[in-house]
Amino acid sequence: MKGDNIVQNKSFAFAIRIVGVYKYLTIEKKEFVLSKQLLRAGTSIGANIEESIGGQSGKDFFSKISISYKEARETIYWLKLLEATEYLNNLEAKNLLEDAEELCRILGKIQITLKSRNS
Repeated sequence: MKGDNIVQNKSFAFAIRIVGVYKYLTIEKKEFVLSKQLLRAGTSIGANIEESIGGQSGKDFFSKISISYKEARETIYWLKLLEATEYLNNLEAKNLLEDAEELCRILGKIQITLKSRNS
């Protein structure tokens, strides 16, 4: 996974959106705890993908991709919680959830491919 690629681009664009949601939640909604968790998890997806690109070994690459997948799953949790507690409306949450779920599917397929190659 060297160079410019779809998961790298999508995770970066997603992180930008998450930063925007964090700003909205803290400024408009005065919500500081859940929004911080969302910010951490949502931006960590792309950060770990970037680390995977510079991985020192196949195991290192797989480990970072796996962490990215877990962070995407955690982001989904925080988005659902923010929607359930009415900090985000249904439309705001739906769009972000769709993007997070797409990242999960991509990262999951990468994991499956890597596992099959190493079997």
